[in-house]
Amino acid sequence: MRTRPTPLGAISRGLAAGLIGTAVMTAAQELWAKIQASQTTEDPGGEGQGEGDKQQVARDPWEQASMPAQVARRIIEGVFHKDVSPELVPLLTHGMHWAYGTAWGAVYGPIEGTFPGRPLRRGLLFGTGVWVMAYVQLVPMGLYELPWRYSAKDLATELGFHLAYGCGVGFGYRVLGGR
Repeated sequence: MRTRPTPLGAISRGLAAGLIGTAVMTAAQELWAKIQASQTTEDPGGEGQGEGDKQQVARDPWEQASMPAQVARRIIEGVFHKDVSPELVPLLTHGMHWAYGTAWGAVYGPIEGTFPGRPLRRGLLFGTGVWVMAYVQLVPMGLYELPWRYSAKDLATELGFHLAYGCGVGFGYRVLGGR
């Protein structure tokens, strides 16, 4: 019979599982992006472009930045009162994505350590919870709209990424425990 992990052990295992879940989510996002890119049709002959279409309007690079980079920028500028260069967008995107996903594992660990169950079912539930929390956190920050303002397809895609994350966390936690 296996013993339950200590609270610190559950948190540590949860952090490692969060890292695994983030890797699974990242792989799902990259696969989805490749599928979407392969379905995108370009105008091969360049027809339909007038001279005005070729000019690009100078825009704030932060308008095009990923959500994780925008959150990181808000934290850095709000807490540390430091300006953040748009050149840091890729670094902030990856750093925040991996830190956020890994940190949620610290929440999962004690839950799974206290109430062991089926990791796939619990992971799906956990991934859904993390997805909901994104709206709880990002809507008040003005970085997300309310969920009903997005298309069903966009919501399903984002939920799917979070379900992959949750399954990865549940699977990772179980594997790390030697089960």
